[in-house]
Amino acid sequence: MFADPIFLISLVALLILIGLWIFQVIQNTLTNQTQQLIYFVGLSASLVGIYRIFINAGDLGSVLLIGSVICLFIYLIGIISKNVLLKTTGRGWFIPVFLIFVFRTFAYEPYQIPSGSMLPGLKVGDFILVNKHSYGFKINRIGESFALSADPDYGDVVVFIPPHVNVPYIKRLIGKPGDKIGYLNKKIYVNGQPINQELIIKNAEETLLKETIGNSERIIRIVGGSASYPEEFLVPNNHYFVMGDNRDNSSDSRYFGFVPRENFMGTGELIWMTWECWTCLPSFERAGFIQ
Repeated sequence: MFADPIFLISLVALLILIGLWIFQVIQNTLTNQTQQLIYFVGLSASLVGIYRIFINAGDLGSVLLIGSVICLFIYLIGIISKNVLLKTTGRGWFIPVFLIFVFRTFAYEPYQIPSGSMLPGLKVGDFILVNKHSYGFKINRIGESFALSADPDYGDVVVFIPPHVNVPYIKRLIGKPGDKIGYLNKKIYVNGQPINQELIIKNAEETLLKETIGNSERIIRIVGGSASYPEEFLVPNNHYFVMGDNRDNSSDSRYFGFVPRENFMGTGELIWMTWECWTCLPSFERAGFIQ
């Protein structure tokens, strides 16, 4: 995100406009025409920056933190200069921006399912809430938790940054550190023991199975044919093995390798809305907790 020149230009432009606005307010030289121009250009720069964040799958939390610092700075300048406009503006923006930052960073963050790798449980267009404190509190997407750290468990629907791209993925946790994972004839083996599977539906297009590991149950999807890996995957220390529930259409640890512990962002908790396309109406029929 911060390596994107367009995003950086929009951020620098916004900071320059804020600085110009503060200077003119303090000097009492701000006219209505100048203020409207600053607002217009600032709004345009903000929209461009937000667009680039979503294009690059950037971390909106970092932007909210920067925004909180800017608002606090304006408020402090208002106190020092005894300027009522700066104080009220800074305080008025700081409180909501900072509260949104705290909520997204430490509580829950919205996330849209971009692919069918977790079918049938999660489909393209599902909007979910990610529990950001499932494995402890941390500020950055990648890094160690600074409080209430907890380890991922079998069957967790985990949201993480994979080792090959800086984009959030959502998969099912299959293997912990030290586990040996095998995949033979589309059946998973953990430390030599097959994961229990029960047939639900089988037709020409797909097979749906109820899969159980530990205390976790979920429905997985496989397509005809066979798929096996001749060698077992030995999960290294402080790493995890993940797979999609749509086993034949998922980019997961079979392809990009193991996921470091510090790359986990949280767990998928619930579906709150489904919006499949821009021309479709949002639906709440699938709303509920994720299994």
